[in-house]
Amino acid sequence: MYNPESKAYLMGLTMDPEIINSKKRDLTINQVTAQIADFEKATNVEVKLSGLPYIRTILATRIANEMRYFLTASILLSAIILLLFFRSVSSMLLSLGVVIIGVLFSLGTIHILGYKITLLTALIPPLIVVIGIPNCIYFLNKYHTSWRKQARVGNEVPVQQKKRNAIVDMVSRMGIVTLFCNLAAAIGFAVFALTKSAILKEFGAVAGINIMLLFFISLVLIPIVLYFLPPPKEKHTKYLNNQRLNRWLDRLEKWSLAHRKLIYIVTVILVVIAAAGTFRLQSNAYMVDDVPKTDKIYTDLKFFEKNFKGVMPLEIVIDTKKKFGVTRNFKNLVKIDSFTQYLSSRPEIARPLSLVEGLKFAKQAFYEGDSSNYSMPSEFDLPGLAQYLNMKTSSPDGSSSGSDDSFTKLVSRFMDSAKQEARLSVNMADVGTHALPGLLSGIEKRANELFPKDQYNVSLTGSSIAFLEGGRFIINGLKESIFWAFLLIALCMLYLFKSMRILLCSLIPNIIPLVITAGIMGWAGVPLKPSTVLIFSVALGIAIDITIRFLVNYKQELTHHDNDVQSTVIQTIHSTGISIIYTSMVLIAGFVIFCFSGFGGTEALGWLTSITLITATVTNLILLPALLISFSKKKDKK
Repeated sequence: MYNPESKAYLMGLTMDPEIINSKKRDLTINQVTAQIADFEKATNVEVKLSGLPYIRTILATRIANEMRYFLTASILLSAIILLLFFRSVSSMLLSLGVVIIGVLFSLGTIHILGYKITLLTALIPPLIVVIGIPNCIYFLNKYHTSWRKQARVGNEVPVQQKKRNAIVDMVSRMGIVTLFCNLAAAIGFAVFALTKSAILKEFGAVAGINIMLLFFISLVLIPIVLYFLPPPKEKHTKYLNNQRLNRWLDRLEKWSLAHRKLIYIVTVILVVIAAAGTFRLQSNAYMVDDVPKTDKIYTDLKFFEKNFKGVMPLEIVIDTKKKFGVTRNFKNLVKIDSFTQYLSSRPEIARPLSLVEGLKFAKQAFYEGDSSNYSMPSEFDLPGLAQYLNMKTSSPDGSSSGSDDSFTKLVSRFMDSAKQEARLSVNMADVGTHALPGLLSGIEKRANELFPKDQYNVSLTGSSIAFLEGGRFIINGLKESIFWAFLLIALCMLYLFKSMRILLCSLIPNIIPLVITAGIMGWAGVPLKPSTVLIFSVALGIAIDITIRFLVNYKQELTHHDNDVQSTVIQTIHSTGISIIYTSMVLIAGFVIFCFSGFGGTEALGWLTSITLITATVTNLILLPALLISFSKKKDKK
């Protein structure tokens, strides 16, 4: 095809479906691109490339490369943070050993279940690192705290016994906490397996299984290794007396005790502003909107849209419900021609390829190539073109040959063997899921006018339709998964604490960060799409971890303070505050790595989840203590 205005030529390659859906696709695409590179070098002519097989192949390679980069970066960053926190190489190596084993299990699970590396499953190994490091921090933090208490015991108790007592205290205190924290995080991911989307099912199943495996790896490996390591030195536990952090915890204590009304007022104002932003949220996705606007994949696609109105496929099948209904009823050919003219008139759609286009070419050829005869044949022209409709060519002796020539092969692609169904192949622009329904609605309306439903069946399919319906499917599935995650986590919290009052106190600090994140997306113009809706369920599963650790420690300390809520809250802020802040820093740093992704969805997952975790840390260390004190006073009055 040729665009005389821009002097651009278009060459279309059709790939064997068996190759597209196999490992041979990569090799084939690489061979094509290599030949194109040779052509560019020889002719100094720039070639633009696009099309779904090409885009999918290039993106799959990039996803695999990004997974290796993020996995390495997350491990190195975690190692640096752990070394800064604990000042201990052995603690750092122990923590890295736990997460590396978890990563190997996750990759093994993907292989055993027969899944492929996709944009979502590629995120699992780095997520295992991000989620596994907090497990190690909490275990080690409790071990160091217990060891300091044991170290004050007289010399009559052997050092090995003191260390053993510290390990036992660590497991008894943190075992149940870590179990429910990992269970909540696993639920946040595993609910994706309840959706009907294959890509979400794979992500949810692998993530849910391996987060729970991570708990058992931590519970078994950390105590065993600590038992054989020498007891921690003073420099290894020095972080427990971090004066700067303790001053901040003192401030949090004062705010929770003396400024609860101010905390509630500020919270309400932020929620109202965020709620206003949520009304600005729009659902819109493009096939390549996760690719940077400066990327060659994106710019080449836009070149095709500008010069040839796009390359995204839309297929339309018209069933006449009668054998030979396409070729023996001239009115049907006229209707198909009218339909193709309507499609050509749409600015988003390129000239459709169909049987009638082939007949126009045949008529022009019949009249010795005169371009003025490129038009729909009349009924009187059809006998002369019958050989094309019969899909037969003539042999040199004049007899009918059973072999198809190039033209009849082309025409045969737009009719079935019974000549009952006609196919229209359309290329269109990547208009996005917001505009696509209106475009398809107009096409269906015109199709129903030309082809009444009682006489014809008209069906629309192709990757453009699949993308639209798949996007809706995934977003609806993610919304349902968030609901089920919230419900299942609430039931776990109710079972753990057996108190509606504590359940309510625990849910509020975790709902607010999600509302604020949705509001930021609305005000910042970040649309709802499969990659961004994923943020809410992921953030909920991870952020609830902070709440569980705070409340379990609160419940454990309550009996030691004669059920004095205020004193227990103060103690809990100081005993868990440092580990919560440290683990939040690890989580936030782990997700910030995703901000350097070359895919917009992964980048949004990075900075939006980081914002959610920052907000969740603040609400759990300021709002949650205030709610516990306020609700307890109401209960005492009753």
